[in-house]
Amino acid sequence: MILLRHAGKVTLLLVITFSVSTLHVLAARVERKVDSWKPTHYNVEITLNEPLSELTTAKAEISVQILKNNVSIIDLDFGEMTVDSVKVEKQPVLFNHTSGRLEVRLARPLERGAQISIEVVYHGKPKDGLVMRNDKDGRPSVVGDNWPDRVHHWIPSLDHPSAKATVNFSITAPKRALVVANGKPGPVETTSETTRTWKFTEAHPIPPYCMIFAAGEFAKIPGDSTLTSLSYLVPKSDAVSAAKGFAPAAPSLKLFTQTIAPYPYEKLALIVGNTQFGGMENSGAIVFASDILNRSSNSPSSRTFGLSTGLVELVAHEIAHQWFGDSVTESTWADLWLSEGFATYFAGYFVQKTDGEAAFQNYMNSTGQTYLSYARQVRTPLHDTETSNLMRLLNPNNYQKGAWVLHMLRSELGDEAFFKGIRSYYNDYKNSVASSDDLRSALEKSSGQDLKPFFKAWVYGPGHPHYQMNWEWDESKRVVRVTIYQVQTEELFPNTIPLAISVSSGKQLFKIKPSTKQYAQEIPLAEKPSAVDFDPESSILKEVSNPKTPTKR
Repeated sequence: MILLRHAGKVTLLLVITFSVSTLHVLAARVERKVDSWKPTHYNVEITLNEPLSELTTAKAEISVQILKNNVSIIDLDFGEMTVDSVKVEKQPVLFNHTSGRLEVRLARPLERGAQISIEVVYHGKPKDGLVMRNDKDGRPSVVGDNWPDRVHHWIPSLDHPSAKATVNFSITAPKRALVVANGKPGPVETTSETTRTWKFTEAHPIPPYCMIFAAGEFAKIPGDSTLTSLSYLVPKSDAVSAAKGFAPAAPSLKLFTQTIAPYPYEKLALIVGNTQFGGMENSGAIVFASDILNRSSNSPSSRTFGLSTGLVELVAHEIAHQWFGDSVTESTWADLWLSEGFATYFAGYFVQKTDGEAAFQNYMNSTGQTYLSYARQVRTPLHDTETSNLMRLLNPNNYQKGAWVLHMLRSELGDEAFFKGIRSYYNDYKNSVASSDDLRSALEKSSGQDLKPFFKAWVYGPGHPHYQMNWEWDESKRVVRVTIYQVQTEELFPNTIPLAISVSSGKQLFKIKPSTKQYAQEIPLAEKPSAVDFDPESSILKEVSNPKTPTKR
C-alpha cells in the first residue's frame, strides 16, 4: 500500500516523522502466532441495510485445521460487533467475546491434523476495517480497508499476514449498489424486490488484510482484459477520467507477467473509494483513494501516459503487490520489505521500461534521498523486529531502502541472475509466505554467489555506507592507488564499487570489492588519470563526503 504525504499531491510513500525523544524507545514486538490452529477457508455472508451503514446480518463459516495436540479453544480475533451465536460442526458451543478475542470452546480437545468448521453469526457496525461512509459524490458506500490487522473488526479471523486462506463472499445489498470483492464473480441473484446478492470465490489463499468487498453506486468501466478480466469501479463523477487515469494498469500487468510469472488471481478490479491509504493492494480488488484521479499534482508528467509520474508509479506499485505481498506474503511483519520494497522497486522497473533510463534514474535518486533523510533521524534494521506500532512500519526503510536493496542486488548479480532468482523465489513461495532468507537462498542459487554478507549488512543490520575516497598516481609503478574508507558506525557494507577513471582516451571502468572498512587497491594504467569517479552510475545507496584531491608523486 501507499500513504500520501500531502493532501494535494500524489507521492509514492509517506514519511512518518518520529520525535527524537522516542527514536530508541523500542522493545521486541509481539506478533500473533499461527501455532495451535490455522484458518484454511472463509465463507462470509453479509446483508447490508438500505443506507449501507451497518451489517444487518453476517455469518462467517471458518474452516480450521488443528496444528498441535490437545487444542480445546480456538481464539479468533474479533472486534466489538454483537455475536449472536457460535457453532462448531453445526452444534452450538460456549464462547467468550472480550477485548478483541472470540474464544470458542470446543466440546472436546482435538489432536493435530483434525479439521473443523466454526460458524459465527453476528451483526452491527464495525468499529474499523470496513469503512461505511459516503463516497466523493455523496452517495453511500462500503469499502474494506484492513491493513495491517483490522479485518478482525468485521470478520472473525486469525488476523496476521501469515494466516493465509481462501475466501468466498456473499453480499446482499440494495439494488442500486454494485458490489465487488476478491475472487471470481458468480451470478448476481435478485433476492427481494429491493436487494440483490453478489457472490465471489477467491480460490487462492490470500492474507487476511487483503480480504475485502466494496459496495456502492459505482460506474463500472471495462479495461484491457487481454491478460485477466480488468475493470475500473469508480464514483460516477470519475467515469470519464477512469480509463485514462488507469491507463498504466494493463501495461503493468503485461510487464510483470512477462518478467515474473502469470498474474496470480481470477480478475483485477481497480476501485476508487474510501481508504486511509493512497492505494491498498487487496488481491484482485485494489482500492485507491477517493480523489486519486483528479488530485492536483506537482510531479512531472510521464511521457508515455501523459499522467503525473506519481499516479503512474502508484498504479504500478499496487499492481506489483499482486505478486509480492499478496501471492508471496511476508512470513512476519519484520519482513514487510518483501512486500513494500518489492512493489516500490517494480514500480520503478515499470518506469524504466516505459519512460526510459533517465526517468528510472530520477526515480531511484528520489527514493534514495527519501531514505537518507529518514536515516538521519531513525536508524533501524530493514528486518525490524522491534517497532510495535505496525503503521510505523510504513516507512522509508521498508519502501525506499527495500527498493534499493533489490536495485543493488540487480547491479551486483546482473539482470539475468537477478531476475532468474526473483522468478524462482516467486514460484517457490506463491500462495504462501516467505522470509528474507528465502529470497537470499533463491538469489544465491541463481547467481552462484554467497549473499550472506550482503544480507547481514543491508537487511539484518541498520544504516548504509558512508564513503570517503582518496587516490594518487604512482609514476614509477604506473599505477593509480585508490583508497576507500567506510566511515559509518556500522560494520562493512560489502558492495562491489564501480570506478570510472578518466584518461586521455576516455573513461575506463573498474570494479573494487573492499574487504575492510579501509581498503586500498592499485590499478595499472598506461597513463596518469585526470579523475577517478566513485560509483558513476549511482548503483549504491550511500553517502559520500570529503573527496580528496590527487597527490603528486
